[in-house]
Amino acid sequence: MKHPESRGTILTEDANVVSHTAFDGDQYILVLEAPRIAARALPGSFVHIQCDPLLPMRRPISLMRTVDGHIELLYKVLGDGTQLLAQRKVGDTISVLGPIGVPFTATRKRPLLIGGGVGMPPMIFLADALRKDSTLQPLVILGSEVPFPFRAKPSTFLLPGIPDGVTATMPLLEDWGVPARLASLQGYPGVFEGYVTDLARHWLNALDDAERAEIEVFACGPHPMLNAVAKLAREFDLPCQVSLEEFMACAVGGCAGCVVEVQTPQGPAMKRVCVDGPVFDARTVFAA
Repeated sequence: MKHPESRGTILTEDANVVSHTAFDGDQYILVLEAPRIAARALPGSFVHIQCDPLLPMRRPISLMRTVDGHIELLYKVLGDGTQLLAQRKVGDTISVLGPIGVPFTATRKRPLLIGGGVGMPPMIFLADALRKDSTLQPLVILGSEVPFPFRAKPSTFLLPGIPDGVTATMPLLEDWGVPARLASLQGYPGVFEGYVTDLARHWLNALDDAERAEIEVFACGPHPMLNAVAKLAREFDLPCQVSLEEFMACAVGGCAGCVVEVQTPQGPAMKRVCVDGPVFDARTVFAA
């Protein structure tokens, strides 16, 4: 499927802060009233947000979901910009550009969604969209090395191949009827002790060839995690789409500050993560 030029859909909206909740690990969930952006957003979209009126450089943040004209964002404080953003209060107005980027496209019956850290939001947004199609059977695997930005609870879904005792899930996904499991190296109760790719391999190995032929992989997270997911997809001969995380200045394709090398039928090419991505075929970005 060919997507339209991303820049033609980007809006500027002054969004009101509806809620702003802090979680352990310097993580925050920010809910903004931005009905025009919410109406156009798709799984994989992100916004470019003004963290503070005195800071001209915006910050890109992935969309976690849209609800009734609101957009929800999960971010982690990493520098001056997000530190200023963390100080914004309910009732404040924040300038937002969006939605930006090429979204995910699902084509197979069994989507496997893998998110790590602040790469979890696009997977949650995608799960929200996929659950509305009763013919699809998504599975979500989320990983974090800081406390998860939600209170995990035991899942009621039985998943062949998932190790005994690995029951923790995200309550929102459970409420949606989307099976999910969590992975971490931090020893959290009910959470798989290991990497998200290790847990995914357990599950994939439990499937037969016909079941694996119905799977495609979607992922967002740190670069080393995406590289590992791309290798996992090649190992099982599965299509894989990844959403890249890159620093960017303009986020609308003008500055070329977020380019990555992508393999094309014509040879290597430099593509802009903001408007040519952030979603790419993993095989074109990560070497075998």
